[in-house]
Amino acid sequence: MPVKNRYKLIDVLRGVAIALMVYFHFSYDLTHFGYTDSDFYHDPYWLHLRTFIVSLFLLLVGVSLVLATRHGIDRKRFLRRLGMLVFFSLLISINSYFMFPGRTIYIGILHFIALATVLGLLFVRQYWLSLFLGIGIIALDLVYQSHFFNQPWIHWVGLMTHKPATEDYVPLIPWFGVVLIGIFAGQTLLRNKALQQQVARPMDNPLTNGLALAGRHSLLIYLVHQPILFGTLWLIGLF
Repeated sequence: MPVKNRYKLIDVLRGVAIALMVYFHFSYDLTHFGYTDSDFYHDPYWLHLRTFIVSLFLLLVGVSLVLATRHGIDRKRFLRRLGMLVFFSLLISINSYFMFPGRTIYIGILHFIALATVLGLLFVRQYWLSLFLGIGIIALDLVYQSHFFNQPWIHWVGLMTHKPATEDYVPLIPWFGVVLIGIFAGQTLLRNKALQQQVARPMDNPLTNGLALAGRHSLLIYLVHQPILFGTLWLIGLF
C-alpha cells in the first residue's frame, strides 16, 4: 500500500510493537551472554511484556488484512508477501535448529502470521462473527487444556497442558482470536468516518515519523535485529 494511502497511526503502532520486540530480544541476549540475570520463562514482567507485544502485532495483522483487502484481493501482492513469510519462517526454523539445540522454533510469530493471513481471508467481511469467534477462541484457551494436544504433530493448535520446548511459540489458539478481534477493529474503522478522521490525523514529529518508518519495514527489522544484536554482543564478549 503506498505511503500516502496508509493510516499513519497503524504504522506508528506497529513501530511501537517492533521497538518493544527489539528491547525484549536485546534484554534476552544480555542474559544469554551472562551480562544480566533475567528469568524470561517465569518472571511476570517478561511474560506479560511478551504477551502485550505479540497481542499488539497480531491485532494489527487483523486490521491490516482488512485494509489491504477492502477493494478486493490483489492476488499477486498477497501471494508475494505470503511467500516471503513462509520462506523466512523456514529460515528461522533452520537457524534456530543450530543456535538453540532442542528448542527449535517451528510455530513462531512469522509461522503463525503466515497461517493467520490465509485463514483471516475467510473472515475479512465477517463483522460480528469475527468479534464473537475471536473472544470465544481466547476464552477457550483460558478454560480448557488437554493432554491430547501435547502430541508434537498438533502443537500448532495450542490447548497444551504445558509450553513446548521452543524459543518462540505462537499457536493457533488463542492467538487467532486476537487476529479476529483485529479484523473486527479494521471493519469498525472502515465503517466509521469519524474514527477514520481520528486515525488519519496528522502526526508529523520525529518520534512518530521514526516509528511509522519502522512500522512500514517491520518485517525487515524483525529479520535483521537479532543477528545484529546477537553478533554485536558476541564480539564484545571476545574482547
